[in-house]
Amino acid sequence: MSNIAPTPAKVWLVGAGPGDPDLLTLRAARLVMQASLIVHDGLVDPAILALAKPGARLVSVAKSRSRHTLQQDAINALLVREALAGTEVVRLKGGDPFIFGRGGEEAEACRAAGVPVEVVPGISAAIGAAAAAQMPLTHRSHASIVSFVAGQCKGLSEQDWSGLAGKGRTLVIYMGLATSEAIAEKLIADGLAPEIPVAVIENATRPQMRVLRASLAGLPALVEAHKVKSPAVIVIGEVAGEPEIEQLRALALEAAQ
Repeated sequence: MSNIAPTPAKVWLVGAGPGDPDLLTLRAARLVMQASLIVHDGLVDPAILALAKPGARLVSVAKSRSRHTLQQDAINALLVREALAGTEVVRLKGGDPFIFGRGGEEAEACRAAGVPVEVVPGISAAIGAAAAAQMPLTHRSHASIVSFVAGQCKGLSEQDWSGLAGKGRTLVIYMGLATSEAIAEKLIADGLAPEIPVAVIENATRPQMRVLRASLAGLPALVEAHKVKSPAVIVIGEVAGEPEIEQLRALALEAAQ
């Protein structure tokens, strides 16, 4: 009986995109359909998981605020353990693995254990949500800079967001529903106008998608009144304004010239 350990298999860190299965990359779709083991986030749409072949193992490592199926270190260990045992692993993440997906931590854990790892990028939640809502994150008339921040992380109040939002800028906040009140207070305290437009895009690219709009000052009330749930992103800036209002504003400017 041989004591030689099997050659480590590869771990694929795959972006599942914002939700709609049609927005998977060709490589991502192929890997999902071929995989024997898929370790997936809770935000991956069931329609994407339905693409898995019969008999594939689907392991959920779903996370929500302060409640994780597995801690991140345990997820890292799971990926490494399965790969060292010779199992090809597809680690399926909502959006893109390297944009607030902790893909960097998982890649580091694999490399440290001698496990080959490859990253398959996906359409990020912000890009997918903005496209589905026909809301350009950059626009010649409104914004030439776009920034992504996480609204649910340690030391939120101490983070310096000054200059990330305001005239000519768009700020997209991931994981900001639970802290929407603190986010609004923080940005207004930093000098952002309370009336700046805000849009909350829930379940982007999916049949139940909602686009809800308010001012920055009205963001917490909007989230509460409409009982917005994850997945959702918050867009702050002129690009988030009501399209009809913006069109009327543009017509008024033309008439005045």
